[in-house]
Amino acid sequence: MGEKKDEKDMIISTNEEIQDLIYTIRGKQVMLDSDVARLYHYETKNINKAMKRNIERFPEDFCFQLTKDELRQMWFQNGTTSKDFKYRSEKYLPYAFTEQGISMLAEILKSEIAVNMSIKIIKAFVNMRKFIIENEQVFERLTTLEYKQLENERKFNKVFNLLQDKDMSGGII
Repeated sequence: MGEKKDEKDMIISTNEEIQDLIYTIRGKQVMLDSDVARLYHYETKNINKAMKRNIERFPEDFCFQLTKDELRQMWFQNGTTSKDFKYRSEKYLPYAFTEQGISMLAEILKSEIAVNMSIKIIKAFVNMRKFIIENEQVFERLTTLEYKQLENERKFNKVFNLLQDKDMSGGII
């Protein structure tokens, strides 16, 4: 079922490298099927076949298929094109696995590599969650600053437009 990949595809094992493969989609942290396959040393189609054969173990909060809009949004956010993803045309929409889906997938694949890698992946999910929680106040402050900046820009534009209108109507600035 698993098929050996090139060495360059297999050497991803640090927490940071794994975290770079975790995306937020539908408000959930997920990994794409092709990234999971690469980490588990499987082909993507075999990961998806195993998931579909055991579909009762994968409710939507464990695994879901991206929509065309979500896929386009990922390309946009990450500055990539469909060529950067292995088969990422809109014809073949990827599946996204949550932390629980990753764990379930390792259980049904039963390969030593999948089990060991799923432990690393779950640790990466946990570390990301900790980071988000620890920096929640910083994120809130940044959001507040952005709102204040937008409000100041609106006020500036309003004053600028009033001054411009006054100048056009013959008033003195």
